[in-house]
Amino acid sequence: MRATTETTSPTPTSTASSRGARFRWRVVDIVVASVIGVAAGIVFWMWDQAYTPLSAPLTPLLPGLQALVGGGWLFAGVLGGLIIRKPGAALFTEIVAAAVSALIGTQWGPLTLLSGLVQGLGAEIVFALFLYANYRAYVAILAGMGAGVALAVNDLINWYPGSTPQFAIVYTVSSVISGALLAGVLSWLALRGLAKTGALSRFASGRAVTARV
Repeated sequence: MRATTETTSPTPTSTASSRGARFRWRVVDIVVASVIGVAAGIVFWMWDQAYTPLSAPLTPLLPGLQALVGGGWLFAGVLGGLIIRKPGAALFTEIVAAAVSALIGTQWGPLTLLSGLVQGLGAEIVFALFLYANYRAYVAILAGMGAGVALAVNDLINWYPGSTPQFAIVYTVSSVISGALLAGVLSWLALRGLAKTGALSRFASGRAVTARV
């Protein structure tokens, strides 16, 4: 008799199940995302205090240029999304960070929570467009840019209503640049730094970085 071997390919059900498991939040995901959010919220509050001194020299140069420092409020969502790699991670960490900042005390009051929601969505949408499967440097930068667009839209509506088209363009472009650099590039570098310490060994993000080292 001639022996035969059979290979079985994954069924649609098993594929869907594995995808669901990959996207399912674990307790450690919730804990780490919360820690990131709280730590980022403290940084947000410190950035609140530094915003006026940092932005004051920029405004006289070109109105709207002050948004170049806005990226300091955007990194939580990008960093959370890069580390946790689950749907909702960017939104969750950015909202937690905004809530912590508001609880400590900020000049923008309850609207800080709205900013966190909108900015978190800006980063979350980018990760979703890549199906939560691509976390390379350029995706981190795009997520930072997405958060920057969200920041600009939120601020122009709530803080600069009726602004001129020139101001709106400068403010938006500045926000996007700041988001790309302060939230995108720095978050990606922070991910790599944390992964190399072994702190992210329980996450796919940490294992992906150390595997390349």
